[in-house]
Amino acid sequence: QTILCLPRPFDYSQKNAVLVPVAALGVGGMLLYWLRSGRKMKTLDMGDGWWGAGERPPRGKEDTSIRPFKIETSDKEIEDLHQRLDRFRFTPHVEGAAFHYGFNSSYLRKVVAYWRNQFDWRKQVEVLNKYPHFHTTIEGIDIHFIHVKPSYVPHGQAVRPLLMVHGWPGSFYEFYKIIPLLTEPAKHGLNEGDVVFEVICPSIPGYGFSEASHQKGFDSIATARIFHKLMNRLGFKEYYIQGGDWGSRITTNMAQMLPQSVKGLHLNLVFITTQGLGKMICTMLGAYVPWLVGFSREDARRFYPFMQKNIYDVLRESGYLHIQATKPDTAGCGLNDSPVGLAAYIMEKFSTWTDKSFLHKDDGGLESKYSLDELLTNVMIYWVTSSIVSSMRYYKENFSKDPRIHNRVAVHVPTGIAAFPQEIVHVPRVWAKDVYKNIISYTFMPRGGHFAAFEEPKLLAQDIMQFVRKVEQL
Repeated sequence: QTILCLPRPFDYSQKNAVLVPVAALGVGGMLLYWLRSGRKMKTLDMGDGWWGAGERPPRGKEDTSIRPFKIETSDKEIEDLHQRLDRFRFTPHVEGAAFHYGFNSSYLRKVVAYWRNQFDWRKQVEVLNKYPHFHTTIEGIDIHFIHVKPSYVPHGQAVRPLLMVHGWPGSFYEFYKIIPLLTEPAKHGLNEGDVVFEVICPSIPGYGFSEASHQKGFDSIATARIFHKLMNRLGFKEYYIQGGDWGSRITTNMAQMLPQSVKGLHLNLVFITTQGLGKMICTMLGAYVPWLVGFSREDARRFYPFMQKNIYDVLRESGYLHIQATKPDTAGCGLNDSPVGLAAYIMEKFSTWTDKSFLHKDDGGLESKYSLDELLTNVMIYWVTSSIVSSMRYYKENFSKDPRIHNRVAVHVPTGIAAFPQEIVHVPRVWAKDVYKNIISYTFMPRGGHFAAFEEPKLLAQDIMQFVRKVEQL
């Protein structure tokens, strides 16, 4: 009190009268600048690229046409396949192996017999050609895509463009069951027709009928840029995008790159960084008090026991990733030469990635969700295009770079997440929000695994539609 009552020189008081407001103004200005700069949206650099053979042609000389394409086969192609299947060398499995050692060889024998004697590739080519296929050249490589429009659109009905991107070891064919549900939902009892899509499904370059890059470095960011260019070439300024597996990474990059073009992003798999002290503490606390770290009861059920579900299961299912991210050309040459080896390598993923419990079944549970015709059609897309090596290279190109780049740029576009219970990893909503800042829909799906559109098309279609309805109401 004595100090407070001491007389102060007039000059001191005058200085304070000037300095205090100036200091307050300065601090306020800095705070305002910080808030404004925090709100400024970071985007992923779009860049440019050339992936064709040889030098890039001068600007204006590139072929930007969209060309109709048809899948074809020949007697020679089928004859060669049959000869190779006839030379299949069988390796007996150990007793009780089921799918614990990989593809069960006794069941593989049955698959090969069906493939050789009953599978009709010509008939499946007709199935593949039921939707319109196209090629267009972007950044020096031919991009394959299907583009399906509704057969009937009521007057005044808005049709929303939706780009759907597959992953590995899938293909554009994964979407054949969901396309009619999205383009003609009223016919399938999904709604009264208030949400209708035209669907564009490209093949990732190096997969199926899309040409592989001739240059090193072709990654998901390059793919995202090419798919933006594709949508622009088709005349779309705004569109919805959807993906799982690599499709999730590619569509996320698209949203980070050109958010003004993406009306909404829907994912059925989320990639995020789980390293760091904060995540480790959340993981430990979440096992006992999940609500304290923002986990729901269902998050806890899917996430724990942590070591089993997030370490052991992931290690068991990710051996292919280490091979493909390091020496894809070595591992791939045998698969490109042997149709049986290719089928075992690809189809095994459709077993344990669909349901982890299928590991214990002699037939891998493969025919519980898919038919052999469907599974072999997907394998044949890799076989007839000789694209298994280039598809495996995609891992090398993406893992050669710092993966954290994908999490440094936040996603601000409206995002919907469908969390399927049998997915390889579960990402709680509270963690997904680290990257996806505008999650307007997060659904715990009742069943299904990694290949959502292929195994549970109706569930996925319903979730996409309710997500789009929410976005349209914003």
